[in-house]
Amino acid sequence: MKIFWFIPTHGDSRYLGTSEGARALSHDYLKQVAQAADSLGYEGVLIPTGRSCEDPWVVASSLLPVTQRLKFLVAVRPGLHQPALAARMAATFDRLSNGRLLINLVTGGDQTELEGDGVFLDHAARYEQSAEFIRIWREIIARSHEGKTYDFEGKHLSVKGAKLLYPSVQQPHPPVYFGGSSEAAHDLAAEQVETYLTWGEPPAEVAKKVADVRARAAKHGRTVQFGIRLHVIVRETDAEAWAAADALISHLDDQTVATAQKAFARMDSEGQRRMAALHGSGAKRSRADLEISPNLWAGVGLVRGGAGTALVGDPQTVAARIQEYAALGLDTFVLSGYPHLEEAYRFAELVFPLLPLELQDKFSGGKAFGEVVANEYLPKVSQS
Repeated sequence: MKIFWFIPTHGDSRYLGTSEGARALSHDYLKQVAQAADSLGYEGVLIPTGRSCEDPWVVASSLLPVTQRLKFLVAVRPGLHQPALAARMAATFDRLSNGRLLINLVTGGDQTELEGDGVFLDHAARYEQSAEFIRIWREIIARSHEGKTYDFEGKHLSVKGAKLLYPSVQQPHPPVYFGGSSEAAHDLAAEQVETYLTWGEPPAEVAKKVADVRARAAKHGRTVQFGIRLHVIVRETDAEAWAAADALISHLDDQTVATAQKAFARMDSEGQRRMAALHGSGAKRSRADLEISPNLWAGVGLVRGGAGTALVGDPQTVAARIQEYAALGLDTFVLSGYPHLEEAYRFAELVFPLLPLELQDKFSGGKAFGEVVANEYLPKVSQS
């Protein structure tokens, strides 16, 4: 099991949909979040991509020298740059980081944003382009270890004599992560990626996705790993956790929710459609409506695009829900919480010791014992 955290390059706050409690987005703050994740023992961090975010490659590169073990899950966007250039960037980052790069293949689902970036393909064509892009990307890097070139002529992309002089550290290439809920997305995942990521849907729905992608991959003679993208709201008691969930959306007004949902509705992303369906496109506002599965809360998706659900509860409950997803075959958990700095610590301190991980030993170098009592005695070791 691998636990990832999140670098909030599109902003951070104590409350959604308002400037109340907002944090200034600075390199110093992003560095604090990355260093916290690094020292706490998280496997890596996801750096988001899109018009609302700072550029993920620039951010990842700036955080590389201020971290030691942390891996960076960084996006490539077909249509925004050529696969050969993306391969060169990836190989460079992988070498300079000594193998700390992971790739997040992002096709995109917001037509307005895509057109602003110069991409005018429809949904089906974008997935065709993405399949060609990641095939070229993979082959260029893989062949660089043998000094070979690569030719490819496709419907959307072509290369001739593509070559990397400096190969990546990871072989045959840095692992590729990818998420999508459409038929085309499942086909792409089955054929070409190492890890398929789903957004946080109820376990029964996640199980269907896992089974479908796994079956499609088997037809290609491949196996795929699986992960999930979730927010977390964990407190020492269930009551405190649910109060924190209510507080997170306490400054939302109907107009803000309606504006956000109108923007989401124009997207052609199947995953975004499924997220919106979980909270009734903003119509559901009570806890009873927003708790769509035990301890799975859809309140984040009222105004946030992409991953819109959170696990809410005390440490034992949240750990149990994570184990429930793990039992479905998921081994990667990409988590986040508001604000991201404090919640990185809170989750690590409360939940890491309850998971089947050696993360307890990673936390503070395996030497976390709290404050010395009366200048003489070490605190009693918790039995949790």
